[in-house]
Amino acid sequence: MAENKKPKRNVSPQMLKRLAGLEERIQFSFTDKHLLEQALTHPSYGDGRSKRPNFERLEFLGDRVLGLLTAEQLFALKEDDEGSMARRLNALVRKEACARIARKVDIGAYLLMSPSEARQAGRDKTSILGDACEALLAAIYLDGGMEAAGKFYEKFWQAELANVLKKSNKDPKTELQEKASAHGYGLPIYTVMERSGPDHRPLFVIEVDVPDLGAAKGTGKSKKHAERYAAQHLLENWPQNK
Repeated sequence: MAENKKPKRNVSPQMLKRLAGLEERIQFSFTDKHLLEQALTHPSYGDGRSKRPNFERLEFLGDRVLGLLTAEQLFALKEDDEGSMARRLNALVRKEACARIARKVDIGAYLLMSPSEARQAGRDKTSILGDACEALLAAIYLDGGMEAAGKFYEKFWQAELANVLKKSNKDPKTELQEKASAHGYGLPIYTVMERSGPDHRPLFVIEVDVPDLGAAKGTGKSKKHAERYAAQHLLENWPQNK
């Protein structure tokens, strides 16, 4: 079990009441309430001037905890080769998957952020919700150990896991190109629409366009991953009559 050796800070009665709502949703009660408060604090809170710790460090740890839990699940459930497991793992740890989990537990309603970020729909942004979900997982891990983190994962990632296991394990870019060619469409064209985040932790938004068919976007921590997710999204939305 991981230990949080930093001194615990007092959490206000108002904040404790706010946190209790999320604890009930995730069915986990924190010993160190400050950890949960930190996991819900966006860097914009206090208009960037607040000295309150935000969720960025926890997000870094949560990403690794999520990767390990997912790898263990895939190793136990499937006799896939390394490449197949890697593709499935990437689908389960991507920002969109984490954001879907965040929406299930309504993390957005509990986030602490600046009024300007909130006005820009920050409580429902995929990138912010994905980061907050990873931070929450890290906070659970630090407070309750891997067993507690595993229970959270089992409760909220099972639908994602089942969905990924049902899908074809062929690389989405390859599958999209083959399907487009078979139906007489042009080759998929990939375009970087946005790059955000620091150099050591970039986030890419890429759009794939199949001439005469349509387009879709994907988000990933590398261009390669974003392209795969964009291709997967277009495959998922392939018209039924085509």
